[in-house]
Amino acid sequence: MPSFDIVSRIDMQEVDNAVNNAKKEITTRYDLRQSRCELELDRKEGTLKILAADKMKLKAVQEILLVHLVRRKIEVKSVVFSDPEGTSQGFLKCQGTFIQGIDKDTAKKIVRMIKDSKMKVQAAIQDDQLRVTGKKIDDLQSVISLLKEEDVGIPLQFVNMKD
Repeated sequence: MPSFDIVSRIDMQEVDNAVNNAKKEITTRYDLRQSRCELELDRKEGTLKILAADKMKLKAVQEILLVHLVRRKIEVKSVVFSDPEGTSQGFLKCQGTFIQGIDKDTAKKIVRMIKDSKMKVQAAIQDDQLRVTGKKIDDLQSVISLLKEEDVGIPLQFVNMKD
């Protein structure tokens, strides 16, 4: 029986490359050159730490990072920034978290969307991914096109298509 998996994954090597490119741009930008702006990635945790002198520079660093993520084909929806906080030295810090995997609420929402479409497929939640099975590959492809049209709040990839 044909099936495929719906996942939400990020290539952390591409994120690392984007962060390194953003760091290079921060050191060469005229408006950021004389101030202290730092960008640090923790690959294991999937988090980012941003330190900047003021709110304008913090926003500029975030925008630079997002531009480099898009160049590396990483969706902007996959990173969530926390609210800026003050530090003891008078700087602002912000933390970014990369979303990987499909949480239970989003998975239930996707399953509900598939069931409401009245297609002859079954969707099953498996940890942080979904498996969709059906009798025809055309039905599976229509599920993929349905999910590409809808906004579920996280980037989705469709992998492991089996005939």
